[in-house]
Amino acid sequence: MLTRRVSTRTGKSIAAVIALAMAVVACGGDSDDSGSGGEGGNGLERSSITVAALPLADDAPLYLAQSRGLFEKEGLDVRIQPVQQSIQALPALAKGQVDVIASANYVTFLQAHEKGTLDVRVLAEGARVAPHMMDVLVPEDSDIRSVADLKGKKVAVNILNNIQSLTLNAILDERGAGRPEYRQIAFPQMGPALEKGQVDAVHAAEPFNSAIQGELNARVLVDGGSAPVESIPISGYVTTGRYAAENPKTAAAFQRVIAAAAKLATRDQQAVRAELPKYAKVTDDQAESIRLPAYPATTDVDQLSRLTRLMKEQGLLKKAIDPGTLLVE
Repeated sequence: MLTRRVSTRTGKSIAAVIALAMAVVACGGDSDDSGSGGEGGNGLERSSITVAALPLADDAPLYLAQSRGLFEKEGLDVRIQPVQQSIQALPALAKGQVDVIASANYVTFLQAHEKGTLDVRVLAEGARVAPHMMDVLVPEDSDIRSVADLKGKKVAVNILNNIQSLTLNAILDERGAGRPEYRQIAFPQMGPALEKGQVDAVHAAEPFNSAIQGELNARVLVDGGSAPVESIPISGYVTTGRYAAENPKTAAAFQRVIAAAAKLATRDQQAVRAELPKYAKVTDDQAESIRLPAYPATTDVDQLSRLTRLMKEQGLLKKAIDPGTLLVE
């Protein structure tokens, strides 16, 4: 296995990312009373919403909506609670300690819905795969030169048996290549793990994808947005069936804001790049080079069905779920 000495420059940069992860974990906890109760303005059942969110490019519309005052115009007071992995917020969502999870990894939440551990409802799509917005990266001097070389190698993913391994397996199957061994490593720790030789490759999403390439001169081995998973939905804004039923006007107001913010993010990528350094802890220069995902303004049942079928094919669902039954209308 390749081992590499951590440079001072890289160590400082990665340390900053790790500091973000520690801060994210420290921000956990129950939402206060203002985040979960009280009649809101504009006829809303509740004015305050607590949203768990990741420091990923996927969440740019959420942060744009907050910084541009779009939630306020709908009478909403949105509190954003950072998390390192969307799965960390799942128990809090089930208990009503957070109301919505942004960048919710569809695979995790669809599995929880099938198992009956969470009654999932999809408020809005978050992001779809776009070229190079998540890549498989290897060290610059790695002897891994093709997808065939990944067979049996250790590849870091943020969560096991999830969207990253699901999409990468589909790409490898399409190309007739063998599958690797996946290791669960949170996005902020992927760079150090790759540099220390703890894994052979990492499957990193933006902004960590660009940061690892820039700091370690890591080489792109696989475009995680290539066929057959191009444009497939990867994350969304999810809540529970109970919350959606009890707060239809609040949910509808939130949906309108996210749709408007998604349209803004799509037509003005520079607005997204200006927002990223505020919450994702990337520099202005790094934000300029980040490959952004697609931000759909409407939820497409057919596209979500692509995902559920793929999950069933790989054994992550016992049967393909009809996403139309999960949408909050």
